[in-house]
Amino acid sequence: MRISTVTMFEQSVSSLNRQQSDFTAVGQQIASGRRVVNPSDDPQAASQAVGVAQSISITEQYTDSRVSARNALSQEESVLNSASQAISSAKTLLVQAANGTLSDADRQSAASELEGMYNTLLGQANATDGNGSYLFGGYQDDAPPFVQDPNGDVSYIGDSNSREERIDASRLMAVADSGDAIFNSVPSGAGYVATAARDPSGDGNVTFTGPSRLDATAPGYGEDAYQINFLDDSSYEVVTTAPDGTTSTGPAQGYTTGQTVELGGGALSITLEGTPDPAGGDSIEVNPADGAGANQDVFATLKSAIDVLKTPVDGDPGRQADLENTIATSMRELDNSLDNVLTVRASVGARLNELDVVDQVSNNRMLSYEQTRSDLVDLDYVEAISEYSLRQVGLQAAQKSFTDIQGMSLFDQL
Repeated sequence: MRISTVTMFEQSVSSLNRQQSDFTAVGQQIASGRRVVNPSDDPQAASQAVGVAQSISITEQYTDSRVSARNALSQEESVLNSASQAISSAKTLLVQAANGTLSDADRQSAASELEGMYNTLLGQANATDGNGSYLFGGYQDDAPPFVQDPNGDVSYIGDSNSREERIDASRLMAVADSGDAIFNSVPSGAGYVATAARDPSGDGNVTFTGPSRLDATAPGYGEDAYQINFLDDSSYEVVTTAPDGTTSTGPAQGYTTGQTVELGGGALSITLEGTPDPAGGDSIEVNPADGAGANQDVFATLKSAIDVLKTPVDGDPGRQADLENTIATSMRELDNSLDNVLTVRASVGARLNELDVVDQVSNNRMLSYEQTRSDLVDLDYVEAISEYSLRQVGLQAAQKSFTDIQGMSLFDQL
């Protein structure tokens, strides 16, 4: 068989190119640190690596979402902490204002201080997240959720929704709470709140202490509302209102100052002191704290306290009774509002703790993904360096063979 010079050169060049290509490919692997530089190097591994890379990208997106959620919840927790301190300070001030030795001027001073706390709390309820969005407006976060009318009454104009973020594939977390649920609500089972309604044209000066819980297992506890109606200065009747609105009136009973009245068949008790108006018309309502008939608005509570502290009472037993009853009611309502704020704050803290747990799980998942991707496409340097040395020897051998072959000629034998 005759081999032409052209054929010999073509085969030698092809061998050189193949050896050079293999040598360069291994060099690229070592330089990049990856076994699969191009999809053609290992199509199956490259395909699986794309899926793992997508999973890593999704996990990173959830990580960014958790950072945003943690920032929002941390801001809310800080505001709720300030709000709880403001409510506690207001309650402390009311305890001082209830001192019977204070003069009208002293109470005016206390009212001024309470107004400062009121404005502070209103500012906290309208706090923003630093980007112009209001924390407690629900989905309507482009305007202050709490607005004050010319009469000083505060109303909530946000919605009842809570903004949520998906922090993981299977977890949608609330990152902000509705202001209505924080400042206009009380925790379930907060008990009862009493309010007095005195006939302003009469001479009554009844005050109350309580109500106190006697038996929370009694039928209707936490659902029924009660109203003590004074028929004259020595008798009263109790009207019970069921949740469906039906009422039942008990028989008239005798009244003496300092008397303890049991309500709901022994579920509650309230202590009454003072003298009702002889013509009747005075009453005391006892409503479930989380019921429709009770005030759950912390701003309305503070406004009522401020108004009564500004009213002169020296020398007027009726107004003195109004002062004592309003402060007693306000303190019970502030207790419930504080409990509610602390409950929401505890919920925020629990969500922050959950974010830490989800972060830990996500970090473990990322390590697993990275290990899987490394196993698929990353380079084994020991094996690659050995292959590199082998390819280098092969390339050098091909170059040497080509040099020797191209120098062969029959004329050298003549």
